Amino acid sequence: MADSPTTVIANAELVDPAARRQGRGALLLRDGRIADVAWGSEPASPEGARRIDARGLVVAPGLVDLRAFLGEPGAEFRETLGTGSQAAAAGGVTTVVCRPDTDPPIDDPAIIDFIKRRARDKAIVNVLPCAALTKGLLGKEITEIGLLLEAGAVAFGDGARALRNPQIMRRALIYARDFDALIMNHVEDPDLRGSGVMAEGEFASRKGLPGIPREAETVMLERDLRLARATGGRYHAAMISCSDSVELIRRAKADGLRVTCGASINNLTLNENDVGDYRTFCKVSPPLRDEPERLALVAALAEGVIDVVVSDHDPQDVETKRQPFAEAADGALGIETLLSASLRLVQAGQIALPDLLAALSTRPADLLGLRCGRLAPGAPADLMWLDLDAPYVVDKRKLKSRAKNSPFDEARLEGIVQATVVGGRVVYENAAG
Repeated sequence: MADSPTTVIANAELVDPAARRQGRGALLLRDGRIADVAWGSEPASPEGARRIDARGLVVAPGLVDLRAFLGEPGAEFRETLGTGSQAAAAGGVTTVVCRPDTDPPIDDPAIIDFIKRRARDKAIVNVLPCAALTKGLLGKEITEIGLLLEAGAVAFGDGARALRNPQIMRRALIYARDFDALIMNHVEDPDLRGSGVMAEGEFASRKGLPGIPREAETVMLERDLRLARATGGRYHAAMISCSDSVELIRRAKADGLRVTCGASINNLTLNENDVGDYRTFCKVSPPLRDEPERLALVAALAEGVIDVVVSDHDPQDVETKRQPFAEAADGALGIETLLSASLRLVQAGQIALPDLLAALSTRPADLLGLRCGRLAPGAPADLMWLDLDAPYVVDKRKLKSRAKNSPFDEARLEGIVQATVVGGRVVYENAAG
């Protein structure tokens, strides 16, 4: 595609999640952007244009993942910008927001500059940094939000660490409001979690494992929502996982608060039974919950109460997962299987494909003020085409991530990304397709 400045994607099943529209059509790409969208009959191709026949494939905007750990700096043994971006491209993800809880953390403009330069040299998809909300991730002093925004940060949070101090959160929301910056908090009170390692309930008791009460999530979420109401700041709950949290978000939105939330693909498609015989690949934060809670999340996603779906990509090395369940590290791979795992919800009739893709592309792009996530003239040509019904069995050994801790290992999924395009350039093609 890079050989010609103009490309026509013809005979495709187009899905524009921004307009909630799906149907046959064609795309005209020029100079890294979408120049035209033709629904219905295909227009004549411009002279000299490259023509790609996408018959039988869904063509849609590339996914925008708001939460992924990409390793650099300091944890390259778990993931790198190179390997993480290759996994993203294989999963149809064209923009990744990397977590700030690296070593050193992303709390200084110089670290953002490092990530931008490394991503330019090593990554094949767009990588955008989420900056730390507090210096050193210590929860004591707010970072220089204005300077970090100027350097290229797109949001602020402390990654997998919740901001424990309510006074600091209040000050952060006030400070960020002046820049219209987005605060993303991991809603899990560490004191209420205590020594818990999976969702509290009958299943945890049968397994002999200490439980995490849902109040560890809801108490912190309700605190944050009250602070958002008091300050008028933009607040995003990074991941919610239970029906009580859904109700809190629903009420906050009804009251007109500038509040959004996400849910992990793990909590939307897996439940506590997937832990099975102490499968540490299914030890995640927030924890997997029972089936009624999972279904409540799915319904909230279809309703639009949950705004975005994230991979919560958190690669772990062998030593941190090859432990007894209670001692193993939280975290699972997710970015390469994000789309195909999400399609389980479409195949089950629980959500329409355009609505799902809106949560995976359009709405996260809108939260960050990006123009991607839509099929519209002038939008970046960040696209993926998908064989919607193609089945495959996940083999962790074939995943492109440096780590292999996938909760979907050996799962049968449907939906294979055949190609991913970033800025009009093909960055991934399925060799088997």
